[in-house]
Amino acid sequence: MGSTASARNGTWRNWGGTVAARPAREVTPASVDELTAAVRRAAEDGLPVKPVGSGHSFTSIAATDGVLIRPNLLTGIRDIDRTGGTVTAEAGTPLKRLNVALAREGLSLTNMGDIMEQTVSGAISTGTHGTGRDSASIAAQIRGLELVTADGSVLTCSEKENPDVFAAARIGLGALGVVTAVTFAVEPVFLLTAREEPMPFDRVCAEFDQLHAENEHFEFYWFPHTGNTNTKRNNRSAGPERPVPQVKGWFEDEFLSNGVFQVANWVGRAAPGTIPAIARISSKALSARTYTDIPYKVFTSPRRVRFVEMEYAVPREALVETLRELKAMIDRSPLRVSFPVEVRTAPADDITLSTASGRDTAYIAVHMFKGTPYQGYFTAAERIFTAHEGRPHWGKIHTRDAGYFSRVYPRFEEFTALRDRLDPERRFRNDYLRRVLGT
Repeated sequence: MGSTASARNGTWRNWGGTVAARPAREVTPASVDELTAAVRRAAEDGLPVKPVGSGHSFTSIAATDGVLIRPNLLTGIRDIDRTGGTVTAEAGTPLKRLNVALAREGLSLTNMGDIMEQTVSGAISTGTHGTGRDSASIAAQIRGLELVTADGSVLTCSEKENPDVFAAARIGLGALGVVTAVTFAVEPVFLLTAREEPMPFDRVCAEFDQLHAENEHFEFYWFPHTGNTNTKRNNRSAGPERPVPQVKGWFEDEFLSNGVFQVANWVGRAAPGTIPAIARISSKALSARTYTDIPYKVFTSPRRVRFVEMEYAVPREALVETLRELKAMIDRSPLRVSFPVEVRTAPADDITLSTASGRDTAYIAVHMFKGTPYQGYFTAAERIFTAHEGRPHWGKIHTRDAGYFSRVYPRFEEFTALRDRLDPERRFRNDYLRRVLGT
């Protein structure tokens, strides 16, 4: 993905163009002390406070008409503990910068998402994840947090220190405080071999359990209006390192996956009737390839074509049925969908409002090209996802509210009770939190 959120003439906009807000003021603290002072001053002025990262959420989770906190100066690695296998990063550090710095130190996160434009705090607060049989989301790799709470105090938490806060704040939605530093578990850098290849939709569905069980990281993209998918299997490798050749990588990842795909979507937006034919061509454009590289160069890829997105987490055992229902809905509807549907997995974790909390999970993400009407598609897809007790990604478009979340999250009231204790006056409120948390 390309540029971050923008603020012009006092208006903040997110990357996807789905949210705009006019904060009363913006603050860019250069230290934790300056951040605590900004929170206290906001309280004196009766203004709400919201931190914002790179703006890659499609929901209004970071929007505010109060004080907008930009963590641009709170960046970099604060500490490396090689004995304990942890690294502490400042909250405003972009994941891209963190990954490069870790690699330079001979270290790596165990798993990560497929883009790295987000800040550390933004990624964990919304539940950013990749795909993994045994390794979970970025937040599940956290070993400690530093948090500025509503009264301006600094709270540290881990499994041993303030464990109730730690259980929730790893994916805190910005509702519990402003994250200022995150301590991640890391390991010596390793190699992954990626195997990418086309596969028929029906075969992927029939063999999904086997493909999931046999691979450390398995994901696939299904192209609506076709019976085609592109699959990707990432597994640890003893080497040697064999990265994608530079010219081949540019041609496939930049020219085809971004440049040509951008033009195809322009054509599809102007003439929706061409989309099924474009989808058939797009689904066959990339050939099979195998390469071996360090983790962030395998897990992540450039995404420069702008879109809007909805993603739901369903119980893993319900994936194939849910996906077949989605395909049947698209096939019988007049919808024209130019973006592939992305499918990933995660093991159960113990984070209070993680989309994988307490259950093995599969993720289904639907997208539409920016500027294309998406409401009909997303509404129909959401109806299918919620029928399977799906949990929407906190940073992606959805229409669910607190009543729904209290049914699909067994520990929902645990989170809201903690919020009542840490932020009784709702210093970190906004309309999105009011909808999803109830008050």
